[in-house]
Amino acid sequence: MAETIAQIKQRLAAEPSAEFLGQLSSDPRKGVQDALASFYKKREKIMKKQAEFEKRLQLEKEFWKNGKAYVAGVDEVGRGPLAGPVVTAAVILPHDFSLYEVNDSKQISEKKREELYGKILECALAVAVGVADNKLIDQINIYQATRIAMKEAVEALTIRPDHLLIDAMVIDTPIEQTKLIKGDARSASISAASIVAKVNRDHLMRFYDELYPGYELASNAGYGTKKHLAGLKKYGASPIHRKTFEPVMHFLEK
Repeated sequence: MAETIAQIKQRLAAEPSAEFLGQLSSDPRKGVQDALASFYKKREKIMKKQAEFEKRLQLEKEFWKNGKAYVAGVDEVGRGPLAGPVVTAAVILPHDFSLYEVNDSKQISEKKREELYGKILECALAVAVGVADNKLIDQINIYQATRIAMKEAVEALTIRPDHLLIDAMVIDTPIEQTKLIKGDARSASISAASIVAKVNRDHLMRFYDELYPGYELASNAGYGTKKHLAGLKKYGASPIHRKTFEPVMHFLEK
């Protein structure tokens, strides 16, 4: 008795053999051919992602080949928002790292970021986070605060890196470093760091949303959305707002 289309779909979802795929190619049922076409389309998409991921690992592989066993990717999240801290992360990946879905955090859904976050923490050799709050940002400006938070993350790593790959920044450290423009799309280590930083900051902003309701911080992460600006107009600036940022300055109590 021939397998049902539902059974065939289950087998296609479980790494089918070449022999089985060959058998399906001659199955006259339209439902089977549709399922087979869907399988090949999905596999092609995965292979494309894997190839793109391999490109993002090339920098790390070059340093590994040249004796730099521990390469840390460093990235930040939260330079643009009106409220909350800037959060940074430093991640050292193992040489057999293969989570091909790890990419720039902005290119990944919230659900996928949460999933990958846990996997990165499980397989990374070392992970650390740095934070610069709104008071420091107001005191020394967002650029310098980000540099300090990045340095904090690097120094908190349990393994001292041989080299740093940093997204668009240079930090004050004796460790060799490479500044990469759009590094979160060019380096797997920076991609991993971007995910760690993003998830940590999102969790923090959800906490702040409960602490300071009215600005919709959980949904806008502190960016100047209409609801956020409406909250500023109604309640004024909260203790976590960046008072040197416009338009927050406009809503400060006189």
